[in-house]
Amino acid sequence: MTIKKDLSIDFLGVKCENPFFLSSSPVGSNYDMVSKAFETGWGGVFYKTVGIFIADECSPRFDIAKKECTRWTGFKNMEQISDKPLEENLEYINRLKRDYPDKVVAVSIMGSNEDEWKELSKLATQAGADMLECNFSCPQMTSSAMGSDVGQNPDLVYKYTKAVVSQTNLPVVAKMTPNIGNMEIPAIAALKAGAKGISAINTVKSITNIDLEYLTAMPVVNGKSSVSGYSGAAVKPIALRFINDLAKHPDIKGTHISGMGGIETWQDALEFLLLGARNVQVTTAVMQYGYRIVEDMINGLSHYMDERGINDLEEIIGLALPNIISVEELDRDFMIIPEIDEEKCVNCGRCYMSCFDAGHQAIEWDDEKRLPSINDNCVGCHLCLNVCPVLGCITPGEVKFKEGRTPHEVKFKRIYE
Repeated sequence: MTIKKDLSIDFLGVKCENPFFLSSSPVGSNYDMVSKAFETGWGGVFYKTVGIFIADECSPRFDIAKKECTRWTGFKNMEQISDKPLEENLEYINRLKRDYPDKVVAVSIMGSNEDEWKELSKLATQAGADMLECNFSCPQMTSSAMGSDVGQNPDLVYKYTKAVVSQTNLPVVAKMTPNIGNMEIPAIAALKAGAKGISAINTVKSITNIDLEYLTAMPVVNGKSSVSGYSGAAVKPIALRFINDLAKHPDIKGTHISGMGGIETWQDALEFLLLGARNVQVTTAVMQYGYRIVEDMINGLSHYMDERGINDLEEIIGLALPNIISVEELDRDFMIIPEIDEEKCVNCGRCYMSCFDAGHQAIEWDDEKRLPSINDNCVGCHLCLNVCPVLGCITPGEVKFKEGRTPHEVKFKRIYE
């Protein structure tokens, strides 16, 4: 059943019909592609990064990481910014805004020096963009004067952001690189220079696989390869961590954030919103499932809001932040002992093996019945719950307080779905 909820939200003073945007990537790199995306329901696009520089791409330039029966857990991308002339991209941007005035057209830009950043800012503004995104984060540029090398240098981030802001009246978003220990440092530099928003994360520098025939990384380009950006579901935990850190920093708190990194479902998108992002950007999921995946995202988020009586998306933003605390603040007074449902058990022995070889030898194995059971060595780590192949077979059970600790109410997740 389809439920229609008002998913509109303000982002940097621009009304977005929903929080779902294409990220600046191959999925939003010309008029026809973005037009098709808008027709299927996407609220906006961060148009693929344009520059004075025109990319000369290699072939092939994609690879994937996989695990067991899962074909696609991560995606490696060696593609750079737009391979089209600037004039052509500006014409596409102008047409998109003219033909879809209610959609948000943000334009990602990247220069190699101050003058180029200024020129791109001015031209993208004249083309009709709603906002600009400074790409300080692409990890596979052929020049160290562009991309993530710049994004790791707060002085350059400040200098180039200031240059962009000087040439436009549009809100400016600074796109951060995850290839850094503390993202807040360049983010603060961008905000001090006049940026109004932050987007994160771009792709993570990676080598996905080593080819055993050519003895190089994948993809193989005439017998060679290189380090480049990693995206897809595998990077979502990294992305969520950075969004959390940005949203909580006292010098960034309250700044509008655009989140990305491994978003494939409405649940993924919701997790970013709960950590403070006001919109989400998607690429890898579109590569796998096409533009119509946004219909599932819209429907799923609408159902979630309807079930909880939420009428305004604003109510969701940042709700999870107070519940993510420092490790020293965690309650360590108790252990939650797992329970095993013998009716659901498929007798595989995986929990026993994992606990014995990598845990606390807290599971006994009955060879005759081929059934596991929890013993007194259990410390409540829940490794068994996480390796069990049957959903709901191993669940959290008894709460045991450590010796000398005062019993109190404990909130814990009982059902894993």
